[in-house]
Amino acid sequence: MKVLYIGDIMARPGIDITSKVLPELKQQHQPDVVVAQSENVTDGKSMSLGDMHSLQSMGIDFFTGGNHTPVNHELHDALADANQPVIGPANMPSCPGEGYKFIDTKQGKVLFVSLLGQTVGKEVLIENPLTTIDEILEETAANNPLITIVNFHGDFSSEKRIIGYYLDGRVSLVVGDHWHVPTADAMVLPAGTAHMTDVGMCGSLHSSLGVTLDSVVPRWRDGKLTKNELATEHPYQFNAVLVDIDESSGLARSIEHIQIIK
Repeated sequence: MKVLYIGDIMARPGIDITSKVLPELKQQHQPDVVVAQSENVTDGKSMSLGDMHSLQSMGIDFFTGGNHTPVNHELHDALADANQPVIGPANMPSCPGEGYKFIDTKQGKVLFVSLLGQTVGKEVLIENPLTTIDEILEETAANNPLITIVNFHGDFSSEKRIIGYYLDGRVSLVVGDHWHVPTADAMVLPAGTAHMTDVGMCGSLHSSLGVTLDSVVPRWRDGKLTKNELATEHPYQFNAVLVDIDESSGLARSIEHIQIIK
């Protein structure tokens, strides 16, 4: 089974580059499941139902989440509905839903889990991500998922690495995001779990994580409180990972980072 996991889709530029790149990638690689990190889709925070439906029409099957996911109350019912293909972090008590869901594919059930790291910028109340994932894997074992995809949304590279090795051999893929900057460490870990510390983002390339440089430089140089302004200038970047998973074992054969700049 092939899984394409798309990094943080950052506002309109991220939606635009995804709409241009995804059809060609799907034709070239024929992924069985397409997943996207959705916490920044609509104006940089959370995702509206309209944007979700638009991205579904492009061929995205499921959406993971992060600390911004519950900001848009329009999304709350979908997060809590087991039949809607979107989740927020499982260890974030203020986010509706369980933080994990299944989808049915021709090959079998796929389990998706989203988790927050201990630090994600502004302080957010979370539960321990390692004990949370242990509980989820125990609770869902009877459902016999064919593959399990875990998204880990956090600031610390060390924590993103730790959970990859912690889950090595227990899940199919652990993919980190939130930095919006891809790391150079996509690999299959020793026991067969595919891992990347941070997959990167989809949006304006010459920006600070999708935000204009002019709006953040005074913050660093002068200590001013400035408001983020979304960057819209081209070129745009698209970041994702393509993972090939052995359906008999649920473990990864390979993982490849994909970066396209247009």
